[in-house]
Amino acid sequence: MSTKSSVDLELQKLGRLAPAGYFLGLHIRFASPLMQFSNYNQGWLDRYTEQAYALRDPTIAWGFCTEGASRWSEFEIPDTFGVLAEAGTFGLKFGLTISCGPVRSRTIASFSRSDREFEDSEIEEISQIVRRLHDIVEPPESLTKAQIEALRLIADGDRHAAAAAKLNISESALKARLTGARERLHARTTAEAIQRAKDYRLL
Repeated sequence: MSTKSSVDLELQKLGRLAPAGYFLGLHIRFASPLMQFSNYNQGWLDRYTEQAYALRDPTIAWGFCTEGASRWSEFEIPDTFGVLAEAGTFGLKFGLTISCGPVRSRTIASFSRSDREFEDSEIEEISQIVRRLHDIVEPPESLTKAQIEALRLIADGDRHAAAAAKLNISESALKARLTGARERLHARTTAEAIQRAKDYRLL
């Protein structure tokens, strides 16, 4: 099964377990996640963005300070800016945050219900799914020399034909190197692969 198929399958399970929505930031490095997913209602997403709540969100602060799982009602971190209280007005009344992985590549995920607190068995099931997702999309520690060369030329503005000529390879061989780099970086496009390679200091 491909990485995308594996991720999609796990996200479907989370959608059933968190009827009021979820947010996942997988492998957050240099303040940016390798992959990010959210299905909260659009009204809350818009409000969250408008108010720059990511900088003041107690779920994010908790996630960087702690590994494990916690219901929002059990947080010891103060919600100084009332982020969680406001989330409740958008239907996110009961929540859960899970954090795993080393702080240099931390995964932080939050889940919500509008009807009741998450049960212990649900927390355990969701925690296992988040850990699997963290493992599935583990960022590479390195790229091959060939992949780096191909990405650098495209990043410098060369088109495929020109980059292939500079490397003295066929255009199809160049495309194969770029495809390999995208797969290793879990990127959908070459531009995204270039940015991720830079973010992870692989390029």
